[in-house]
Amino acid sequence: MSVVVDPHELPEDEQLDLTLRPRTLADYVGQDQVKENLSILLEAARRRGEAVDHILFSGPPGLGKTTLANIVANELGVAIRTTSGPAIDHAGALASMLLNLGERDVFFIDEIHRLNKIVEESLYPALEDFRFDHVVGKGAGATTLNLQLPRFTCVGATTRQGLLSAPMRDRFGATYRLDFYTVADLERIVRRSARILELELGVEAAAELASRSRGTPRVANRLLRRVRDYAQVRADGQATLEVTRAALKMLDVDELGLEPLDRRLLETMITKFAGGPVGLDTIATSLSEERETIEDVHEPYLIQVGFLARTARGRVATDLAYRHLGLTPPPRELSEQQSLL
Repeated sequence: MSVVVDPHELPEDEQLDLTLRPRTLADYVGQDQVKENLSILLEAARRRGEAVDHILFSGPPGLGKTTLANIVANELGVAIRTTSGPAIDHAGALASMLLNLGERDVFFIDEIHRLNKIVEESLYPALEDFRFDHVVGKGAGATTLNLQLPRFTCVGATTRQGLLSAPMRDRFGATYRLDFYTVADLERIVRRSARILELELGVEAAAELASRSRGTPRVANRLLRRVRDYAQVRADGQATLEVTRAALKMLDVDELGLEPLDRRLLETMITKFAGGPVGLDTIATSLSEERETIEDVHEPYLIQVGFLARTARGRVATDLAYRHLGLTPPPRELSEQQSLL
């Protein structure tokens, strides 16, 4: 897919995201219910002088899970240790990280659903009883050392909560799901980022960027950077509505944020499979793309904007998808229409 609308973090994003990311809940835009619940959780912990309950953030990539983890640590005035599920490849690596935590520190595990089974089981006593059971020796002479840990807060982030085991989910005292952002919230994010980047961005241009950002702040900031590049080279650094539209046209991002592979996915379903229902594996094979790419990157947004529906028999392109591509929707039986609702 086009890199510019990929919601996953890319190497080029890392340094600039540190500049654009809000550091307090007051600066964080959107996810109002999550913010309100989280603020109460943090304030209660501050007043008691205790570590916060373990927190799990879930939702599609690029919505601010990592940002919220850093805000939790910043609001509490403690250190944060960041890692990811695939990076903790054995229990010894986990032990090393846990033993270096201080009292009330935040231990952030991104992609926590990708922890291997042995590491996950080693983490259970750490989360529940703040101890780490370390086995010394082998065979009949093996002994278990119970290492006491400081009372820390584990913050997990996952794009696929359903892949977490029930015992793991149960050990998080607070679970929050992040949803796609509204255009209004994305406008506020774009305007804030433009001020930080010292870019002169018009009000209409900010609205245009927000409407094409797939409901995702990371995509909004990435598009903003590309518009800034275009404006500096072609328009004396002024990002007007016309300049913004010209930059986005070059990137082949349409008015709803769909990029070429999104449109090709819908066109394939409509032209080759009569709009569906069609299985995910069949779609991936037809597009020569990985199943995971379709399921994790493209489907969530296409479902969000109402272009795609999942049914018991497979994926179905909706009437909105036909109209967006300039096609006439086929007549549908009443029962089929009801199944898409």
